[in-house]
Amino acid sequence: MNQIFQNKKKKKLDRIRTLLKNEDTYEETELHFNFLNPNIREIYGLADSENVSSHEYDEFAQEIIRVQEDGLILDCGSGKRNKYLDNVVNFEIVPYESTDVVGLGESLPFMDNSFDAVLSLNVLEHVKNPFLCAAEISRVLKPEGKLYCVAAFLQPVHAFPDHYFNMTKGGMKLLFEQHLHIDEQKIIQSGLPIFSLTWMLQRWYHSLPHSQKDQFLKKRVKDLIGSPTDYLTEDFVTNLPKEVNEELASTTALFATKK
Repeated sequence: MNQIFQNKKKKKLDRIRTLLKNEDTYEETELHFNFLNPNIREIYGLADSENVSSHEYDEFAQEIIRVQEDGLILDCGSGKRNKYLDNVVNFEIVPYESTDVVGLGESLPFMDNSFDAVLSLNVLEHVKNPFLCAAEISRVLKPEGKLYCVAAFLQPVHAFPDHYFNMTKGGMKLLFEQHLHIDEQKIIQSGLPIFSLTWMLQRWYHSLPHSQKDQFLKKRVKDLIGSPTDYLTEDFVTNLPKEVNEELASTTALFATKK
């Protein structure tokens, strides 16, 4: 851990400390606040996993981070972050070096109205109680604060460390409509049906015995097992109607404001 990162960590943890609920107990290290004591781990059946969740911020998350340069954003289920940002609190159940607070989404250890924005990116399918997580996210969001949430719909099982619920557009709305004003719901580029199609075809193809792979390709899917981004400008992707994108979406996104 280099000195620059260590100084950034200390400064952010000092800032986070003022937002923690007084009644919650935790272990403090030079890297994070840890709220996952053995009792909580047993109650929620948390098991260690060798899987590593790591992804980059998309354009929508980047814009929120830019707008809230002087504010504070909760990345709820941040995964392992390669870039450590001063205005983003990395909340995870895994104590990566980039993690600031270790805990459960169903019981966020922050006071009400703590954050200017919350990011929940491809996380809610991995929690045991997404309704409670949604309520907690809404609770810690400041009035007029922004939520950007993405969750899986037509995606195969991907466990970090487990995968419980996929959700439709209506399911996403149901999670948050009691707490927040829903500004918009849409299928973002990384959630287009082509991501579901290629994921499923790739998994199917690569899971077959070698002797059967050629036979599978002859079923005229051989042009659809590349990267989904290769097809984003193709007519068969761009000309799908909106309702079909929603029906076949790989993820569904929600944007909201706390009123």
